[in-house]
Amino acid sequence: MISVRYNNFIFILLIIILLTAVVIAGSLGSARISFTDVVKIIIHPIASQIEGIKETSRTIIWKIRLPRIMLTIITGMGLGVSGAVFQGIFRNPMANPYILGISSGAAFGVTLGMVMGLQITFLGMTAIPISAFTGAIIASILVFLISGGGRDILPLLLSGIAMGFFLSALMSLLMYFNRSQLENIIYWTMGSFNAANWKKVVITTPVILTGNVFLILFSRDLNLMVMGEDSAKSLGLSVKRSRLIFLIVSTIITASAVAVSGVIGFVGLIVPHAIRIITGPDHRSLIPYSMLGGAILLLVADTIARTIIAPTEIPVGIVTSLLGAPFFLFLLNRMRQPK
Repeated sequence: MISVRYNNFIFILLIIILLTAVVIAGSLGSARISFTDVVKIIIHPIASQIEGIKETSRTIIWKIRLPRIMLTIITGMGLGVSGAVFQGIFRNPMANPYILGISSGAAFGVTLGMVMGLQITFLGMTAIPISAFTGAIIASILVFLISGGGRDILPLLLSGIAMGFFLSALMSLLMYFNRSQLENIIYWTMGSFNAANWKKVVITTPVILTGNVFLILFSRDLNLMVMGEDSAKSLGLSVKRSRLIFLIVSTIITASAVAVSGVIGFVGLIVPHAIRIITGPDHRSLIPYSMLGGAILLLVADTIARTIIAPTEIPVGIVTSLLGAPFFLFLLNRMRQPK
């Protein structure tokens, strides 16, 4: 049994790592800013009044880098927690936030929006994130309906896989007949935060944080579900209803993350496993720590993506895939070994 003191130490350590990653990410870029100046600028928004701080540095941090950092953190939190919840619901270490066709739905929504040339806006959000969120939610609803309301795991899983293939085929068909949009669509599906701004942070943060807090508060129910349906029912838990609620909340979180970042794979796969090794399988600690772990991983990956070949930027989804694919193979090999 892992002690409370150990868990507190891990939590504080993750916080320190995240804050350090924020400072490093704020410092690195085409215009280098010292770590000390980054801290001063963040602590004192009116940095021009601080001796030795240039107004240009303040502008770079507050208008360019900090919105991107915050959006990366909140997206990583959402993907990390969703991964932990999906793995718990399906009792499958290979489960991830996109298993219900969420990513395919978002990608199809974006493809359709680009092809149709939509110019709508909502609270400062352009058609791209709106189309992504709408496509992800509609695809998830269809999967729920086709599988009979998500009451049984296997039909739900198979419906999600089938929906993903179907939407991917439709997306490929649209791209084939609209090759002028091909580059934009492919770039979005690789994931990127280069269009981050404070409006996206303000709109996305309440949705993801509210969902994460809900999942943390009801993490005990998820522990009971992992024990098996019979055990959970004997302890008074309505498994089917709880599973549906967890799926809906996780889907909304993932759809919100995908809407502002594009398709970023493996975060929901890597983070819960890494945290589980450190803290154990108890979702009361696994979920909040997966929030921090997801934020750290995605922030580090995005910092690498925008600085490794600066001033050129590569999609962050490529970096997470390079990290996640070997981990996936390691996990698969570990599952094949006899216990």
